[in-house]
Amino acid sequence: MQMTMNPTAKLVVPGVALAAAFTIIIAATAANLTAFSIVGPTVPFAYPWRLAEPTAIARLTAWAGYLLHNIIVWAIIYRARREKPAFGTELRWFNWAMIAVTLAAIGLHFAQSHLYYDGLAADVHEATALGSVALMLMIVILFETPRRGLIFGKKFKFKPGFMQAARQYHGYLFSWAIIYTFWYHPTEGTWGHLMGFFYMFMLFVQSALIFNRAHINKYWTFALEFFVLIHGVVVAILQGNTLWPMFAFGFGSLVVLTQMYGLGLNALSQRLLAALFVVGAVVSYAVTGRLAQIHEIIRIPLLDYMVIFFLYGIYLLVSWVAGQFQQPASAAATGD
Repeated sequence: MQMTMNPTAKLVVPGVALAAAFTIIIAATAANLTAFSIVGPTVPFAYPWRLAEPTAIARLTAWAGYLLHNIIVWAIIYRARREKPAFGTELRWFNWAMIAVTLAAIGLHFAQSHLYYDGLAADVHEATALGSVALMLMIVILFETPRRGLIFGKKFKFKPGFMQAARQYHGYLFSWAIIYTFWYHPTEGTWGHLMGFFYMFMLFVQSALIFNRAHINKYWTFALEFFVLIHGVVVAILQGNTLWPMFAFGFGSLVVLTQMYGLGLNALSQRLLAALFVVGAVVSYAVTGRLAQIHEIIRIPLLDYMVIFFLYGIYLLVSWVAGQFQQPASAAATGD
């Protein structure tokens, strides 16, 4: 009997395979970058993979590549949105355009790293690269609220205009976050870099699937959210510190607080996952001798929810100020 793949798998599986292939190429060729003299580890959040003596050509090529990549992608998104297409199962011109631009950009950044090494890290702080992707994941929590709730499946009624803005402009924000982070790093072959690039490549796949049903497949989108947990834990372990439980159960708490409610699990499955999370957290912190620090697992979800409501507060403030300007104008028009 012939087996057929569902429409989402037909697109996602080749995309993930390409992501893995590009990651393998980076790993196989990274040894060539040892000829460059770099800063190396110094203090926390001082990105080590920068030229010890930055060059003008490295800066020029990194920023030019980043800007060209970002502008073209934004132009494609703008043109695609103007057509107001329905979500479908086939690839359309804008999907193919995104694929072509992404492939070209990957090749360009690979060549730029091997010729000149430095990415955007030579000029901007590491926190900007980390923060851009973190902000993207926070906005995902926000606009998934109508489907899976904000916490424990409970919905929070944000103003319709706020949710509309998040949905309407998230493509621009997300593509910037991915592209900026991609061009921030040289194509180094450490495990942290390789996992990061693999994640970026999968997010590029997601970007290329705009207005395709695969783009909103709940299992695929959950996998993209969940991968940051794997990345954070592996990087922490490889760095030889004991902070890996904070990342494992910090990001894991988002699964049990919010993300699992979008997977269609029954109540028993949800309770079992929550119980496993609690037991796993206690055992892990006890084994590492850091049980007194178990409270740190609330940092990541607390920060995420705080940023979401901070953005909502800004929206409400701007809406109120705009309303104050509109009221005198409306009153004047009525008086006339």
